[in-house]
Amino acid sequence: MNAIAKISRDTLLSWLGQVMDPEVPVVSIVDLGILRDVQWTDSAQNSVLVTVTPTYSGCPATEVIAQSIRDALQARGVAQVEVRTQLAPAWTTDWMTQQGRDALRAYGIAPPASGAPRADGSLPIDISALTSGKVVVPCPQCDSRKTRLLSQYGSTACKALYQCNSCLEPFDYFKPH
Repeated sequence: MNAIAKISRDTLLSWLGQVMDPEVPVVSIVDLGILRDVQWTDSAQNSVLVTVTPTYSGCPATEVIAQSIRDALQARGVAQVEVRTQLAPAWTTDWMTQQGRDALRAYGIAPPASGAPRADGSLPIDISALTSGKVVVPCPQCDSRKTRLLSQYGSTACKALYQCNSCLEPFDYFKPH
C-alpha cells in the first residue's frame, strides 16, 4: 500500500486549509466555506476528489482556486487530484467560518451579515435594505456604525463599497448571499 494512502481526511482538510482565496488572500478556501468535500477516490492509485462550490457561478477565481488545490495536494505527494465544481446548493456566506469572518475584518473588509437564504429563496436580510442604508455595516477599521453605501460593487462583484463617516476610510463589505 502506498504511504500516502494512509493520510487521513483531516490531514487533507488541514492541507487545503492553507489554500488561500486569490481575491482575498487572508481567507482560506476552508474558512470561506467553498470547500465542500475531500475524499480518497482510489487510495491505491493515490487519487483524491475535491468538491468546491464557488461563491457564485461566474466567479473568475474558480480555475485559479482549482489549480491551487491541485498544487497544494500534489506538493504533498497526492498523485492525482480531481477538482469538481458543485453549484447546488448555491454557496452562502453562512458557510464562512468565524475565523474567516475575523480574518476579513482584520484585513479591512466588513464580513457579511449572517442569514442563509430561506427555502423559498428569500433572504432573512432584505437586500434592498442594504441600498437604502437600513442595514448598518460596521467599519472594519474603527468599528463605527456610522457608515454609508458608496457603490453596490466594490473590488469584486461579491463586495459592496462603503465609507465610514467617523474615520472617513472606504472599505469593502462582503455582501451576504
